[in-house]
Parts: sequence; structure tokens; C-alpha cells
Amino acid sequence: MLGSDETRHASSNADGRRRAGGRSARVARRQNDAVAKRATVTRRIPIYDLLDDEALQTLETHADWILKEIGIEFRGDDEALRLFKDAGATVTGERVTFDSGHARALCSTAPSTFRMAGRDPASSITLGGGDTVFMPSYGPPFVSDLDNGRRYATIDDFRNIVKLTYATPWLNHSGGTVCEPVDLPVNKRHLDMVYAHLRWSTKPFMGAVTAPERAEDSIAMARLAFGDRYLEDHCVIQGNINVNSPLVYDHVMSGALKAYARANQSVVVSPFILGGAMGPVTQPALLAQAHAEAMAGIALSQLVRPGAPVVYGNFLTTMDLKSGAPTFGTPEANLSTFAIGQLCRRLGLPLRCGGHLTASKVADGQAMQESSASMLAGIMAGSNFVFHAAGWLESGLTFGYEKFAMDLDHCGMMWRMLGGLTVSPDELAADAFREAGPGQNFLGTAHTLAHFETANYLSDLADTKSYEQWDDDGRRDLEQRAHERWKQMLAEYEAPPIDPAIDEALQDFMARKKAAHPDQWH
Repeated sequence: MLGSDETRHASSNADGRRRAGGRSARVARRQNDAVAKRATVTRRIPIYDLLDDEALQTLETHADWILKEIGIEFRGDDEALRLFKDAGATVTGERVTFDSGHARALCSTAPSTFRMAGRDPASSITLGGGDTVFMPSYGPPFVSDLDNGRRYATIDDFRNIVKLTYATPWLNHSGGTVCEPVDLPVNKRHLDMVYAHLRWSTKPFMGAVTAPERAEDSIAMARLAFGDRYLEDHCVIQGNINVNSPLVYDHVMSGALKAYARANQSVVVSPFILGGAMGPVTQPALLAQAHAEAMAGIALSQLVRPGAPVVYGNFLTTMDLKSGAPTFGTPEANLSTFAIGQLCRRLGLPLRCGGHLTASKVADGQAMQESSASMLAGIMAGSNFVFHAAGWLESGLTFGYEKFAMDLDHCGMMWRMLGGLTVSPDELAADAFREAGPGQNFLGTAHTLAHFETANYLSDLADTKSYEQWDDDGRRDLEQRAHERWKQMLAEYEAPPIDPAIDEALQDFMARKKAAHPDQWH
């Protein structure tokens, strides 16, 4: 199925998108053309290492102490407990403890890099190594925009976000629960979400994790799209497994983890820790806890199927200890992001970090300050997989359409920065110096004319006009310009083709699954 010409070239229509007029359209076209042949960006700048070997060893030793003396509970999952016991861990009731170094050894079969296939091979990505992958927000039950304000998300919003993500070159992954479509039954909405990723995009995506059987449904739909045998040797779908911090995996998360690992599909194991609530208030303690929790989940994936692809996840941030509200982009959280990156690299695994995170309710100065700080920390820490790269508002409760467009612009800047500098004869521009000479400007030189479209990142949102021009144009701020941008993207979206037989099979599978059970709304 994957090899059909129609499916294989599903995104080849990108070059033929409508070429609307206006500066933003020209800039967008240049951006798309510049990255048309790259599904991901390869890092060409150094990673920032915060801690020395002694400090890292101290954190690893403390993580081992937590695993041995405190342990991790796997609640309601007899199979997981049996797997750990058979592997030599100590199981007491639902609590699993490990001797020093044991959990790390169990993680050793996980691959350091792996490929994720897109429905169009041109959309395939690599997780790990020097590649960096961006995906949109995950999980918000609300959406907001300037026209309709904040409201519960629907399946139409879900489809919109998938389409917008497909339309931009700066996001390489379609995401998972890009918003929670609350207009659909809880026990059936995962079918429509997986279908949206498969139908309206060709980029890699995530399936359901809210129940093991929903994870199985997601994998079954991936098999219909890619072929049953194809999944044996190729990763095409992922599950995001959040630890029930502190130090607990419930049967839902461990069950979904096992479903994906058993099918040789990827899991992202992500401790979710707010310092002071779900762990101690001090960052080194939180780092050791997060490392212990991540290793326990990764170990389980490898006991289910050695070599199953996995990503070392991280969602560790601070909180306002007066109100109990989470805070983002703080210096403490950013420092921990650097340290998490180092701990992950010592395990030799792909790293997931957060992206444009903010507690702000609207796309204002607070949102951009917190988002930029959080995103830059993840980039400099060496993240291979950036969650929440676009659209995150209100501590993850809301997907903001305008924030999405603003974040995309910054993602493009991060792409450019990750690409580093190339020092070559052409970049040194000796001919331009000869042509212009002392005291002359370089605007008209042949070198400038040949490079002016590609020398610098061209923002399609930033306003660089004079005050008078800006005033004449309606005094629009960044949020208003972003509002126009996402609407333009959606209007110009063109769906990738799909094999009609695959589409029919997916819809038939959904119909049969929906008919088999009554609707559940909570």
C-alpha cells in the first residue's frame, strides 16, 4: 500500500500550491522552497553542557538510590510486574525496586536513533543523532482565536490544526492530540483523530494512549494505511506515555506503552513533574526523580520488545509556590533542561523537551518571553524532539491559533540557527568587496542580488516598516498579523492525495468500531 505512486508522492503538490500575492505569501513561498527537500533540520551548532562528570554521576547515583530504596509502582498491571520480576527486579506488591545500574542496563537495547516513516516518504524523519523535529501542542481541551475567543475544542479544530501543521515547513511531525475534540464521545474520538492525521497530512504522528484498547485501535489504523508487514520493520506511529509522577505508572499508561512497544512502534516516556508538588522543590532532586521514572518506563518497553524505538521524555518545570500554578521559561526549569539533556545522552537515547511553553492566557509579551526562553533552552540542551513547538497557551489548557502562527515564525528562526554558519569562499564575498570598494554600499552588488532572498531568515510576521507606514496600514500588532496568517494558511491548504482503497478501509474500520459500543462522554 505504501508503495503506490499516488501515496508515495502525496506531498509533491507542495510546489504547486496557490501562489497568492502579497509580501507574506512571497516570504512563505521562499521559506517552503528553502526547506522543500528537508523533512528535518540537522544541528550544526554545539549543545550546551551545564554539568561536569562528577555532578552527573551524583545525579545518576541518586536516581539509582530512588529506584532501589523507594521504587516505582506499576498499578494494576500484573504483566508489567511479572516482566520486571523475571528480569531480576524486586517486586513487592505493585512496587518495583532495582539494584544499582539494573534499570540502566535494561534500557541499553533501545536504539540511539530511529526513523519514522511518513505516509509520503518525503515526510519521513529521524529521531536522535543530530536531527531536530518540531511538533505542535499536545492535549489542550480549549482553543482560542481573535474571532471566537476561548472555547471548547471540536473535531473541526483538530482537523484545522492538522492541516495547518501539514502546510508549514517548520513542523516536521503532525503531533498527537493536537487538541481534545470534546464534541465526540470519549471512547470513540481517538478514531477520528488518528484518521485526521492519516487523511489530512503525510507527516509522522501519534496515536491514542488513553486506554490500551485505543492504542491498539491506533496501531490497527496505521497498519491499514502502511501495510501490516511494513510495521514490523518500520516505525510509523508513536504513543506519548506520561508518568503519573511521583513514581507511579498506572495500568492505562503502562498498557498503552506495551501496546506500542509490542508492535515495534515508538513510545515517548515523559515524566511530568511540577517541582514542589509532584516531587521535591529543589531541582537536583527533581532531576534524579525524572531520570529514575524515565528509565523505569524505557526498561519496560525493552522487556516487552528489545530494540523497540523509544524517546527519553522530559516535562520538568517549576510552580508558583504561593498559588500552586505551573510556571514556564523560568531559570530553574531551563537549567534542569540542560541537565536532563546530559543525562539522556549518557543513556544514548533520543531526547524530547518542551517548546514554546507559557502560562499566559493570550499571545502577549508574557507568552513570548516565557515561550522563547523555554524553546531556546530545549534547543541548546540538544533536544531531538520538541513537543509543543506551536500553539501552546494557558499552561497547555488552550491551543491558540494566533499563538500557533507566531510560534511558527520563531520555529523558522530556530531552524536557521540550528543550521549554523558556513564559512566558504562564496560566503566570504570577495567579489562584492571588489565591486563596491571603500565607502560604497553593497545593495546593488551581484553578490547581494544573488543572495538577498536566502542570506537571512525572512519573517512573514515581523513589522519592519517605519512608524508612519505602520500607522497608515492600520497599526496592526503581531497578534492581528498572526490572525491573518493562519487564516491564509488554512485557505490555501491543499489535501495530500490518499489511495482510495486505504481511505475506504480506514473509514470502514472506524464505522465498525463506533457501532460496536455505546457512546461514553466521560
